[in-house]
Amino acid sequence: MAAANERTAVVFPGQGTQRPGMGLAWRDHPAWQVVEEAEALIGEPLGHLLTDADETVLRRTREAQLAVLLTSLVAWRALGEHLDPPVAFAGHSLGQVTALIAAGVLDLRSGVEFAARRARATQSAADAHPGRMAALLGADLEQAEAACSAVEGCWIANDNAPGQVVIAGTPEGVEAATEAARGSGVRRTSALNVGGAFHTPLMDDAVADLEDHLAGIPMADAVIPIVANDDAAPATDADLWRRRSATHVARRVRWRETQVVLTDLGASRFVEVGAGSMLAALAKRTVPGVTVVNVAGPADLAAVPT
Repeated sequence: MAAANERTAVVFPGQGTQRPGMGLAWRDHPAWQVVEEAEALIGEPLGHLLTDADETVLRRTREAQLAVLLTSLVAWRALGEHLDPPVAFAGHSLGQVTALIAAGVLDLRSGVEFAARRARATQSAADAHPGRMAALLGADLEQAEAACSAVEGCWIANDNAPGQVVIAGTPEGVEAATEAARGSGVRRTSALNVGGAFHTPLMDDAVADLEDHLAGIPMADAVIPIVANDDAAPATDADLWRRRSATHVARRVRWRETQVVLTDLGASRFVEVGAGSMLAALAKRTVPGVTVVNVAGPADLAAVPT
């Protein structure tokens, strides 16, 4: 059981947390069966993405996203059997797909197939509409919105935490917006090593593709609410998730607000399930009173009260 008066929110990371060997520690754990189940369901080898894939392979969108998704699902299989039901789930960008599987909206086959389709569709949109992303470090949301509104072809893609906002758009739009941000006092900007302007209208082609895909797969109401990236509201309705799982790729990730909503729902502890500790770092900046625990490998399980 969890500590008295302590309630948990489970959060799943997205693309950008991948690294070689990210799932290797799970290879001999019973929860590795998730990978074997996914391989059997979709008929292709996947385990090597978690154990043997090098940085070159993991720079490819599809491979990176499947590796992150499966690492989180293995960790969740190991943890979820022993953890009291969380107050809510949430996932950052791709991590929202993991949350949909964990909450029962998508079954494993549909979830893995959707993640692969999502990666392909967004990469295709990025190839057709080249774009860039950049972090505005130390900027508040108002500064970022002012910088984007002053130019053509740039939008806020991620409102991650106080002092960390990501903008995205056409190469020219991002360059002009970063110049405007520096002119307004933003202390530092950093170009992100990504292949497109994700979570902006430049992904609209992907939305149409994903709507077609999602129309043909089964989805169920969530057993536990998921706080959505696009409006930071908790939701369980399957039809709502069918719509927003497609439009999500072209809309802002409101992660700062999502974290606040998780605490409003009663969570005093976040458990980050999957590789890395990006979400823990964001939580410490946004909701510093919340306890944050990472479960990246089997050794981390003991740190989570159950």
